[in-house]
Amino acid sequence: MSDSKFTAPVAQELLDSELSERSPILSLQDKILAIRNSLRPGQQQMADWQSGPLAISAVPGAGKSTGMAAAAAIAIARQYERSSFRRHLVVVTFTRSAAANIKAKIRKDLKKLSLPQTGFFVYTLHGLALNIANRHSDLSGLQLENVTLITPTQSHRFIRNAVEQWIVNNPERYLRLLEGHQFDGEETERLRRQSVLRTEVLPELANTVIHEAKSSGISPELLREWSKQTTDEYAILSVAAGLYEQYQNLMRSRDFIDYDDMILAALRVLENDSARRIEQNQVFAVFEDEAQDSSPLQTQLLEILASDAGDNSSLLTDAINRVSTADSCTDAIYRVSPNSSLNLVRVGDPNQAINSTFTPADPIYFRQFCEECERIERLATMDQAGRSTRIIIEAANFALKWINNQWLATTNNKQQTPDNRQVPFRLQTIRPVEVGDPQTNANPVPVGRGLELYTPRDIHHTVELLSQRVIELFGEDPTQNSAAILVRENRQGRWLGEALASVCKEHKIILYDVGERDRRSHVPQEILALLQFCDRPHSPDYLKAALEALVQRQLIPTQDLNALASLPEEFLYPGPLAEPQPETVQKAARLCRSLLRARLELPLYQLISFLALTLNYDQAELATADKLAERVNQQIAGNSSMGGMLSALSEIVSSERFEPVETEDSEERYTRRGQLTIITMHKAKGLDWDYVFLPFLHENLIPGRFWVPPQSQFLGDFTLSEVARAQIRATLHEESTIPDVSQAWEVAKNLKTSEEYRLLYVAMTRAKLLLWMSAAQKAPFTWSKPDNLQEQAPCPVFPALKRQFPEYVVNLAAMTKQA
Repeated sequence: MSDSKFTAPVAQELLDSELSERSPILSLQDKILAIRNSLRPGQQQMADWQSGPLAISAVPGAGKSTGMAAAAAIAIARQYERSSFRRHLVVVTFTRSAAANIKAKIRKDLKKLSLPQTGFFVYTLHGLALNIANRHSDLSGLQLENVTLITPTQSHRFIRNAVEQWIVNNPERYLRLLEGHQFDGEETERLRRQSVLRTEVLPELANTVIHEAKSSGISPELLREWSKQTTDEYAILSVAAGLYEQYQNLMRSRDFIDYDDMILAALRVLENDSARRIEQNQVFAVFEDEAQDSSPLQTQLLEILASDAGDNSSLLTDAINRVSTADSCTDAIYRVSPNSSLNLVRVGDPNQAINSTFTPADPIYFRQFCEECERIERLATMDQAGRSTRIIIEAANFALKWINNQWLATTNNKQQTPDNRQVPFRLQTIRPVEVGDPQTNANPVPVGRGLELYTPRDIHHTVELLSQRVIELFGEDPTQNSAAILVRENRQGRWLGEALASVCKEHKIILYDVGERDRRSHVPQEILALLQFCDRPHSPDYLKAALEALVQRQLIPTQDLNALASLPEEFLYPGPLAEPQPETVQKAARLCRSLLRARLELPLYQLISFLALTLNYDQAELATADKLAERVNQQIAGNSSMGGMLSALSEIVSSERFEPVETEDSEERYTRRGQLTIITMHKAKGLDWDYVFLPFLHENLIPGRFWVPPQSQFLGDFTLSEVARAQIRATLHEESTIPDVSQAWEVAKNLKTSEEYRLLYVAMTRAKLLLWMSAAQKAPFTWSKPDNLQEQAPCPVFPALKRQFPEYVVNLAAMTKQA
């Protein structure tokens, strides 16, 4: 809809008349108008908000945080004018760094309005929930001094313990999984399958379903009800419900909570009429940033909080009842209307939803909110972006439309009937800003062509071309510009870091691999895995965990670890009659035996340092390991034993209260000038650089292929976790039936493909002056073996870009002749 149709009823003539009188109140109006008029049309629509629901669908680089900060400051100013009772504005965003950023911007705008820098609170979603739960601990059931917060992962001990207890309680179902499609009863194969189920398949299923179910208000009991509607041979949802129930029991028995428990605790508070009115009476509105990343429960919390305290609507009552009964919260609390008492502004970009295949976030919910707001003319679109040069915008817009068209042609039998809930992208186009836009150097002049498309011979040729371009771009003064190489996975980044290190050193370009910092955060977990193996080398689980750490550090070759771990004694100390071990197995066994010797020969307090050296840690990782060793040795001073050390380390890993050694500031270190940053596409969201390099754009990674790991293929041509995720989401999306296994597997494939394409779109829109893209003819099938090159098809978007923008395709033959 047009800006003129949306703009809130600010009577310009009345404003002009009032401004001419120059009363003290009107001077504030003057300042409000000045801030409003400094914004772009899409941002002005947010600043004009007075009350009710409002959806803002924004393109990359549109200035969401700037617009939201200005709108928040103006809303606070209007609240000062209209009420002596000081209610505050709640601003919610996705990360702590984003919260700090928007808080600083709101304060700056309040200063422009000559107002106190108060009247608002900025939270992450979980911070908001914890705040509410803590204020009403008797209702929330959370006594923070007695509970420990964890982030459950597939390898977390609670997940593993839940799996073991489920196996004990459900021997028949476990046996059915063990049999798979066919099983001849051979003992070695049985042990291998046991290892796969206990350490991979079931933990992955538990982790996926716990995240999906809890974040949507689904109880184990409800999941069991849903399972009755399915007919698959393994009863996947029923197995998942059992794992979920065991996990919940373990958490309660140990006074542990996870992030979803925070949201549920806050919702329990809001069930109480008195507490809900207290909370609602303190808030005049809720502004949410990055709304495309919210889960159903998080959205429900914000909608209740943003409702008027006197609202007695049946929809609100139904929503609260759903919390009480742990029923699914798939319905919006409000079907928004022009007179809705829901004072909620949600800002997001569904086209930048890149977390839904490994978190419960799903862009469909924000799309639904946008559709409902559009129906009542409460949808604003921030489609002007000044970040990138025009050719980068054109390339991103083309990629979006091309992917949607290909998707519709494939899934709708070429019947072009767009459904914004099904296609990967919401149909919105990035537009350059208008003349006179307040942003300095908006839509800047491109460097070189602005878009460069390469097809190198192989990944080594890719590094040559990339290095050459980096040297040219940084030129005589490398401190003037910022650059980043965006990779799909950390293993690519590690390989690139090693390949580019000497070139960057020679030309005095700082090379910063973000993945190195992430790996430092895993130091406690890796050390614990190796120590547990040293303590109990006969345990298949501990042996496999140690081998996984060694593979991750590239100290031993990738191989079938389940086969090695199923018979620890034969692997570590093969007898004279055993079959000769392959060289890859021998290398792994030798390294494991050296760890066991160290356990016998070294004093306890030196073990962590020895393991850090064995894992080939870099300087920062070694510093993190030293810090860890010091803390553990302090904790076990009165009980210096291997058991005490393992207990202290387990507590550190479980509670996640150990920070790696880090001396620099947060996201600013990723975008410093004079630096070439290697970072994953996921981590690059929200950041931008002058020059962005996207190498290795191959179909096997983007959009990738859903595949079943060879070790778990005995269960069938699907994975239990992805089938369960698709079945749960089908129910949450109010589909008429739960899909069977084959249908759910196809749905899961489509979810992944959509998200991978959105990830590429996010990566492309990080560039300001130059976007460099390449797809080598030869690349590894897997980056765990980067030297194993073979012909690789490019990401389907890449040839389409080359056809659409032929003048931006770099002629490598001509470059070779010039050289």
